[in-house]
Amino acid sequence: MDKPKSSEEREMFENSESKKLNSNPKEKANIISTIFFCYTIPLFRKGWKKDLTENDLYKTLPQHSSELLGDNLQREWEKEIKKDDPSLFKALYRTFGRLYYKFCFILIFFQSLRICQPIALYYLMKYYVPEQTEYSINDAYIYTSIIVISSIIFVTTVHSYVTALQHMGMMVRVSCCSLVYRKCLRLSNKALGDTTAGQMINLLSNDVSRFDTVCVNLPYMLLCPLELIIILVILYFYVGPLIFCGVGMITMFIPLQVYLGKKFSNVRLRTALKTDERVRLMSEIISGIQVIKMYTWEDSFAKLIAAARKSEIKQILATCNIKSIVLSLSIFTARFAVFFSMLLYVLIDTIPTAENVFMIISFFNIIRQSLTLTLPNGISQIAEAIISMNRLKKFMLMHEVEMLPHQETTANSPIIHIKDVKAKWNEDITDMTLDNINLDFQKGQLVTVIGEVGSGKSSLLQLILHELPALEGIIEVRGKISYAAQEPWLFTGTIRQNILFGNSYYKDKYNKVIDVCALRRDLALFAHGDGTIIGEKGVILSGGQRARVNLARAIYEEADIYLLDDPLSAVDAHVGRLIFEECISNYLRDKCTVLVTHQVQYLKNVPKIVILKNGHVSFEGRYDELQNVVSSDFIALLEKSDDEQNGDAKKQEEKLDEEPEIRPAQLVQVENRSVGKVKSAIYMAYLKAGGNVCMVIFIIILFILTQVGVSACDYFITYWVIVEQNRSTGSDPESLLTTYECIYIYSGIVVRMIIITLLRSVMYFKFSMKASTNLHNNMFRRIVRASMSFFHNNSSGIILNRFSKDMGSIDEQFPYVSLDTIQVGSQVLGITIISSIVSPWLLLAIITITIIFYFLRVIYLKTSRNIKRLEGIAKSPVFTHLNSSLQGLTTIRAFRAQDILRKKFDLYQDLHSSAWHSFLSCSRAFGFWLDLFCSFYVALVGYSFLLTNEKYGANVGLALTQAMSLTGMFQWGMRQWSEMENHMTSVERVVEYTNVEQEKSKFEGNAPLSKNWPKNGAIEFRKVSLKYSAEGQYVLKHISVDIKSKEKIGIVGRTGAGKSSLITCLFQLAHTEGIIEIDGINTQMVHLKKLRSKISIIPQEPVLFGGTLRRNLDPFDEYTDKTLWEALEQVEMKPTVVDIPLGLGMKINEGGSNFSVGQRQLICLARAIIRDNNILVMDEATANVDPKTDSLIQKTIREKFQDCTVLTIAHRLNTIVDSDKILVLDNGEAKEFDEPHILLQNPVGYFYSLVEQTGPMAATIASIAKENYNTRKSKIIKD
Repeated sequence: MDKPKSSEEREMFENSESKKLNSNPKEKANIISTIFFCYTIPLFRKGWKKDLTENDLYKTLPQHSSELLGDNLQREWEKEIKKDDPSLFKALYRTFGRLYYKFCFILIFFQSLRICQPIALYYLMKYYVPEQTEYSINDAYIYTSIIVISSIIFVTTVHSYVTALQHMGMMVRVSCCSLVYRKCLRLSNKALGDTTAGQMINLLSNDVSRFDTVCVNLPYMLLCPLELIIILVILYFYVGPLIFCGVGMITMFIPLQVYLGKKFSNVRLRTALKTDERVRLMSEIISGIQVIKMYTWEDSFAKLIAAARKSEIKQILATCNIKSIVLSLSIFTARFAVFFSMLLYVLIDTIPTAENVFMIISFFNIIRQSLTLTLPNGISQIAEAIISMNRLKKFMLMHEVEMLPHQETTANSPIIHIKDVKAKWNEDITDMTLDNINLDFQKGQLVTVIGEVGSGKSSLLQLILHELPALEGIIEVRGKISYAAQEPWLFTGTIRQNILFGNSYYKDKYNKVIDVCALRRDLALFAHGDGTIIGEKGVILSGGQRARVNLARAIYEEADIYLLDDPLSAVDAHVGRLIFEECISNYLRDKCTVLVTHQVQYLKNVPKIVILKNGHVSFEGRYDELQNVVSSDFIALLEKSDDEQNGDAKKQEEKLDEEPEIRPAQLVQVENRSVGKVKSAIYMAYLKAGGNVCMVIFIIILFILTQVGVSACDYFITYWVIVEQNRSTGSDPESLLTTYECIYIYSGIVVRMIIITLLRSVMYFKFSMKASTNLHNNMFRRIVRASMSFFHNNSSGIILNRFSKDMGSIDEQFPYVSLDTIQVGSQVLGITIISSIVSPWLLLAIITITIIFYFLRVIYLKTSRNIKRLEGIAKSPVFTHLNSSLQGLTTIRAFRAQDILRKKFDLYQDLHSSAWHSFLSCSRAFGFWLDLFCSFYVALVGYSFLLTNEKYGANVGLALTQAMSLTGMFQWGMRQWSEMENHMTSVERVVEYTNVEQEKSKFEGNAPLSKNWPKNGAIEFRKVSLKYSAEGQYVLKHISVDIKSKEKIGIVGRTGAGKSSLITCLFQLAHTEGIIEIDGINTQMVHLKKLRSKISIIPQEPVLFGGTLRRNLDPFDEYTDKTLWEALEQVEMKPTVVDIPLGLGMKINEGGSNFSVGQRQLICLARAIIRDNNILVMDEATANVDPKTDSLIQKTIREKFQDCTVLTIAHRLNTIVDSDKILVLDNGEAKEFDEPHILLQNPVGYFYSLVEQTGPMAATIASIAKENYNTRKSKIIKD
């Protein structure tokens, strides 16, 4: 049965929303619609009427397809990696370079229109020279018309051009994202140890976003030198050689800008590394949040995050300071150059005329925009892009796993042939993981691999999968492989989708797989059956249910070889026996099946057994040969094992008519989305986070003083020209300032403006960084103390999106955008005041156009705000999908499902591209219409002075240059204002997470506790019920159990009966009703941190965190090395750690991937020993260890925790039958609770049924129970 066609794969993963999207109107837009952005009108109309949803987005344009762009860049990158020094830039250049040159030629045309305006202004000013006769009123109208027409043509073309540039930037970003994800699917285990999920998320959220901005400024970088030369030639022709001094004052800042750009590049690299570390930590915290809560390690991780954040903010503040200098240069550079030019003019006794001064101002404004805005922005953005490309290149060159093609099976040859193989995971360690392995497996053969923890069982499967590379020897695998990982991997989707995994649905085969994997009864209990959406990591399923769905996926896959890594450890004895007999032995009887297991009771029926010890094959053969070879210890364990061979499966199933545990219901994770305008409370929250009222007022005053200086500078130059003009004509000489007085005043204004501008920028960025720091810290504090239901209902991608993309926006983008917005707004207000002083009638026009702009902005914001929110939400599935893929990488590769997952990733990217394209189009349409009205305003100003017979050309020049600067500035300011509000949605999303529901006991902190509480460890449950959400069903129902001090309690029940939920209840991790008392104290009256710190836990899923082994054992540095080594020795882990040079300082990879699952469980046991509490909870703590290690652990627990209360959840009855009492749970109810021997006296009891299922072992269990019962009775009588 082949993999389905791509359309079926797409059907499998494509979300319902994407199917409903309408075609993009841009596809059919004609040239008029494109120039005037008419194709955006339907979206604006829809956005005005209602709040937009994903269904209102359009299908992504064909040229923006993630799959197409990824294929194109992949093709070019593959050419590069064949070279000695591959270059990502060259690959990008060959993919998109032609577009770049096309844009450069178009830009030359645009800029030529801008150069026409100052020349036309020069001749218009000639008309206003007193007593001139050369230029008539008709000439004045012609030159005014040239200014207006060139402005309109520039506006109607430049916005479509910039839109195309932005789309190119988006295409580069999308192609790089696709390339990164494809690389993720090929990363070897060695490479995964060298990188982290946090780094990859940072690459996809922050690094690739640099391409969105750098592509817009790239063509300007090429044009800047050419434009400067042309303007110099024109100014030399009109003004003379003195102009070189003025232009020189502008160009002298270029070296400073280049230096700042280089400095910015270095700081940006350090920032990216710090952000990687913070996001990595957050990814680990979110993944292991339940363990962190149970260990009360929140404060430890809070310190780590605080330290990482402090380092990151330090680097971001450095980048902000550089940006503040660059932004300040854009204000005073041109004005300083004009001042210097005027000074030179006056000192050589030349009268500054209006035509020369305002032509110089106009050209200097163009040069200023190119050299102090575009050039430094381009330099810094190129520097950022280079850093990002280097980081991407480094990632793309990481070691890959070798994907070998399937070899055809042959009749006589072994299907798996391993000869003289040596392999190891870590090259720095001398010992081999697998050493001198020689094995042959045949078709139709069941092979069981057993061995102690860390002996190399899972590594053997990884070797067959080619995940573990062989250093020496030969590995031949013939046929297709299917694989069930030891840690179940499930993705967000329905249970059926997780089982089919892209394969076609065949009803009979599917139903058979459901039956042999013992899933039929579980599915019947879900309202939607196998259509139930299980959420990220299968969060709504119990551990046993996850294991069986994971197994069902492997079994449904049509393959020649089935590699099953300990699938029976998470299920109870009855279900395990059913799966072994019906699924592994019967359903797969014609296949080569390699089963790794610790369930040695099944070995008698296995034709081939392989025992691994310290990476060597210590035995290979049949069961009857085993007893003559292996040690007496192992034989004893075989005899004691829960032998279930002779039980009647059907009879036992009838006895245990149990229902699976109902976990927190979770549908497709739809991220919360705010609607309407960003509330004023969000702005207040940002200001409050930045500082107190005095600081806010001080910064406002600095902004006002800055604009007063800028406006005074612009107005005084006009006044000076009028003074010199009056002086030359002799009119009213007594009231005139002298030339030197003008110089002194102008010098004072310029110097003051420079100082205030720099101070304002530095103080504002410092304020912004403080706000960013406090917002992040507040969000983290609330998240880490949020209730577990929050994490059940929000995927890791959604949460990480807030800490990566949203915080990135608040850290780096929002401060710059908001400062630019306020700066432009101040300049527009200054221009309005100056224009009104020159011509009061213009105030009416300004008020009119401002009203028009305001209504345009209202229309624009209503739509763009919604689209920006949708864009932020559309990014979360990309991160979630990446996270999920990394967790199931081995499974994905074993199934050769990379193309399916890649297409799913491309679909998520296309949905995000649709939102991003809509946002860009709406934003640019808004800018276009604003600029068009500004061009009309320029016409109104120019023609109004001709109609009113203005006397002074300086007034006309001032008004026109100010009006011309509005074209571009006004729309930029309005768009930046809107962009600021759009970025405020990131603040809004962060603030939203500061209000999440916090976990707390009902009467927390009211109980008077002694210092050594709980001294006895007595636990009483009184009518305790549990549900995972307020609206959910009860998982535990009226549990009443009294556990005496120092009692050892075994908790048993079918998979999903509620055993782990009882632990959840004890730790107060979900909504609990009833009373739980420890030593007579109601736990709901105890502070959660105090409560949890007094209970040791060995969780069902062992979690290790990146860092050192010491930090994983003792994050607060409370214990000595001696104590830690003793704990490791007691759990049989000391020999493993001693062999590593760093010992306790050894590096643990993200998720503890450099340890086996069994070793991770042993480290978790060591944690419990170190904490030395009076209450210990073990939740399937030895499920993934071999019987010998299990026996040693049980012995350690009996000795170390002799005086403690111990609650043990286990599927192996022999591990808990010596408990003081047994609690039997079924369907969330406590069915039985008494001593094991007493429970076995009831032939119709639940525990009796469980023991009977073990077959011949039942008598041994009953004997042990009776012996322990008599021992306890004798002790009581003796006491």
